[in-house]
Amino acid sequence: MTLRTVNVTRYITPLREGGSLPALAEADDGFKYVVKFRGSGHGAKALISELIGGVVAKLLKLRVPELVFVQLDEAFGQTEGDEEIQDLLQGSRGLNLGLHFLSGALTYDSVTTKVDGRTASMIVWMDAFLTNVDRTVRNTNMLMWHKELWLIDHGATLYFHHSWTNHQKQALTPFTLIKDHVLLPFADQLETADNECKAILTDDAIHEIANLIPDEWASNLEVNETTESVREVYYQFLNSRLKNSEIFLIEAQNARKTLI
Repeated sequence: MTLRTVNVTRYITPLREGGSLPALAEADDGFKYVVKFRGSGHGAKALISELIGGVVAKLLKLRVPELVFVQLDEAFGQTEGDEEIQDLLQGSRGLNLGLHFLSGALTYDSVTTKVDGRTASMIVWMDAFLTNVDRTVRNTNMLMWHKELWLIDHGATLYFHHSWTNHQKQALTPFTLIKDHVLLPFADQLETADNECKAILTDDAIHEIANLIPDEWASNLEVNETTESVREVYYQFLNSRLKNSEIFLIEAQNARKTLI
């Protein structure tokens, strides 16, 4: 379970959707990436959310663009004319995160495109597990690319870490916001998804996911923890939530009953 590391060679354009101000950039491997910057509003926490969310989705065999660590050189962005962007780049020197750019992809529309029950159930289960507040009709964070559904932007997951208190208690929340999930009406196999996902996300897998968090991010969370203890908190949160999945599973099932 590893990610490649690339170096940004060209900043192409900011992507002004949302408040984190990601950007389209080119790297030294010749590919374009949507880069999420450590210097944005939620800092390293948003990158950790993106990293964990993307890796979990990939393990569950859901389609996500390739995730890469993105190295930003100290000299990069000095000629940028926009002061806001220049400040963002200067505050993001070092390790950031990128998603392979899906050129020509279109935003998923639940009115025109239906999703099969199994796929919808896997995505709803995953988002309840990760407490993803941002997969709604207003902002689906899904793309259609080559007639296939792709998941993007997991920066709003794991919102427990914005307070960094009582993570044990927060791991046991039912996640009532699942009622707003754009795919909930199609998710008619939630119990099957629960069994499949728990079989894939073993204890070893959860440990590996937490261990992917770079020292550079773990040490920049503004919490009184060592890098190892930061990883341990994420491991404990995910492990506890997984072992008690019936809490958020029942919440999702009950929310779906009000829609059908």
